[in-house]
Amino acid sequence: MPRTKGSKNCPKTTHTDYASQIAEKQESIVSLTAEIASITANIDTMKADLKEKKTALKKAEKEVASLEVKKEKADAKAAEEAKKAEAESVVKRLLASGMSADEILEKLK
Repeated sequence: MPRTKGSKNCPKTTHTDYASQIAEKQESIVSLTAEIASITANIDTMKADLKEKKTALKKAEKEVASLEVKKEKADAKAAEEAKKAEAESVVKRLLASGMSADEILEKLK
C-alpha cells in the first residue's frame, strides 16, 4: 500500500482568534507610525542644522580668503618698504663715501 504524502502530525486549526491578531497588528502599526514620525522630525531638524552649518562654513571660508588676500598685500608692501629702506641706506652710504648723484644712479641701474 503506498504511503500518503505530507505530515500527519499537523494540528488541525478549527478556530483562530482573528480579532486578537488584528488588534496586535494594529498596535504594531500605530507604534511603527509613531517611530516613523519621530524619525522624520529628527531628520527635518538635522537638515535645518546642516543647512545652518553649511552657510556658516561658506562665510568662514570667504573670510579666510579675504584675510589671506590682505596678508599677501601687507607682505608685499612690507617687502617693498624693506627694499626702499635698503636702497636709501645704500644711497646714503655711497653719498657719504663721496660719490656723485649721477654715479649712484648708474650703479643702481
